[in-house]
Amino acid sequence: MAEPEINAFLTDLAVRLKVGASTQNQALSALLFLYRHVIGREVGDLGEVIRARKLKRLPVVMTREEVKTVLAHLPGSKKLMAGLLYGAGLRLMECLQLRIQDLDFAGGELLVRDGKGGKDRRTMLPESLVPALREHLTQVKKVHDKDLADGWGKVSLPNALDRKYPKAPWEWRWQWVFPQENRWKNLKTGEEGRHYVHETILQKAVRVAVTKAELTKRISCHTFRHSFATHLLESGYDIRTIQELMGHKDVSTTMIYTHVLNKGGKGVSSPLDDL
Repeated sequence: MAEPEINAFLTDLAVRLKVGASTQNQALSALLFLYRHVIGREVGDLGEVIRARKLKRLPVVMTREEVKTVLAHLPGSKKLMAGLLYGAGLRLMECLQLRIQDLDFAGGELLVRDGKGGKDRRTMLPESLVPALREHLTQVKKVHDKDLADGWGKVSLPNALDRKYPKAPWEWRWQWVFPQENRWKNLKTGEEGRHYVHETILQKAVRVAVTKAELTKRISCHTFRHSFATHLLESGYDIRTIQELMGHKDVSTTMIYTHVLNKGGKGVSSPLDDL
């Protein structure tokens, strides 16, 4: 079996099973890997494959009141993390990988390093989060000082910077804003340290908060980012400004949030209400 059978299989996924475009692409990638690295032959021209239709879906967006309700059901540092997702338009990993030096309290800015596409960008640091952030960092500093006293306190640096600046991994400015509660331990070397909070911890907390808030929307951590962009558009900010804050390469990506400007059913009175 080779090209004709691969064509038939991929077509069947789209026509009979009606899978999404990403599922079909994943199946094709797996087959190419199988033939190239396991069977040991290159796959030739597959001919005309019926491609699965890529659906265009609008992002799920919370209202301001819904954001407020979900945040109210989040405890401690998890509320702070979710607040940054919404208040600064951060992706989940961009929030968890923040370092102390990325927070500019004086300038009211937040630096996102190595975001999607390997780009750095600046966004706002919500004023309402500053007191809670300062208090949180006070506690993080105490934990870091104790780690140093115990002979640890080292953090991983990007792009092999630890070779260029050997002492940097122990410096306060390089530490994570949201470090793990417990130190990891290398059983071979005995070395200990702290990584940033694992993403599943915040994801689970958000799911629990949404359930407690009794919301029926399919809300995830990324929904806070969608809501950030949508609410800025509703407030009258221009699309280019929002593009920069979101870190989108092309403004067409940001344009999806303009659906809020089209009121749709909300802008027309139902004839049933006039009876």
